[in-house]
Amino acid sequence: MDRKLYYFSGAGNDFVVIDGREGDVSEYRDVHRIQALCKEYGTDGLMILGIGDASVDFTMDFFNPDGSGGMMCGNGGRCIVAFADYLGIKPSCHPDLAEGTYLFRAPDGLHTGEILEHPEETLWTVRIKMIDVHGITPMMGGYFLNTGTRHFVKFVEDVEQVDIDSEGKALRRDPAFAPIGTNVNFVHVAPDGLHVRTFEKGVEGETLACGTGLTASAIAAYAASVVPTATVRLRARQDWLSVNFTPGADEKFTDVYLTGPARLVEIL
Repeated sequence: MDRKLYYFSGAGNDFVVIDGREGDVSEYRDVHRIQALCKEYGTDGLMILGIGDASVDFTMDFFNPDGSGGMMCGNGGRCIVAFADYLGIKPSCHPDLAEGTYLFRAPDGLHTGEILEHPEETLWTVRIKMIDVHGITPMMGGYFLNTGTRHFVKFVEDVEQVDIDSEGKALRRDPAFAPIGTNVNFVHVAPDGLHVRTFEKGVEGETLACGTGLTASAIAAYAASVVPTATVRLRARQDWLSVNFTPGADEKFTDVYLTGPARLVEIL
């Protein structure tokens, strides 16, 4: 069946998004189809909103432009919550969740999503709950952790002077992270917040924002005593976002939330 394709942007992180609640969407899980669509529209990934079991409002499948999947995308998570609202999907009354809170399943587990603002027909401010983070590994002059996908965080004096393509690519493929590799975040601590640039595996280049990377950068900054509080303001390439969390014992971080914009750019 012919399907509408939707172009969403989460702080400049762009996606082709598909409503997969009806019919066969297997062609959109095909590696070559994913690669072709992302190349055609110049996006950083493809997502499918699907029907889960009765315990969740919907499911989220995310794929990188190279066709790889099985990981979380923070900006994509915010966009798919906005997409659910756009489609008229209403949050169920989930035990222990505030009214109006979505519950959805992504490759890394369960997430919640809340629409904080909807100032324009095609613009939402969305807060999603990320997975708990267990442990941070200091290594190679930075910090390695998993926020739904693997991230290496390195603090630098001036993020604008970093050669993201060469330095990011080298770290992304460093043998220390083999065989899976890692995303790489370069972070500058500024008076107004953390300024972050990210080299994403699967995209194999810099993206304008990376939600799991911003989350990793905020938590690593707190663990390294770079920021004093568990509420962190971060600047991606074109938008400000925020991350907040609850630090616990044994480098465990719970109640991790990512807040930022999600925009429907175009129906393709």
